[in-house]
Amino acid sequence: MTAYSTAHTLATLASGGEHVDTHQSISPYVTGGGALVVLLLMLWITTRFNRDR
Repeated sequence: MTAYSTAHTLATLASGGEHVDTHQSISPYVTGGGALVVLLLMLWITTRFNRDR
């Protein structure tokens, strides 16, 4: 099995099984905004505990 045949097999497998969602997914903006808020909160908490500077 060569690398070309392996890549061709994987590409065929990936394109053949198209997944169709029947429900609405979560907005990427909501996910990214939520992650940003959580990371900023963690940064704020970390800087509050780091008082030895």
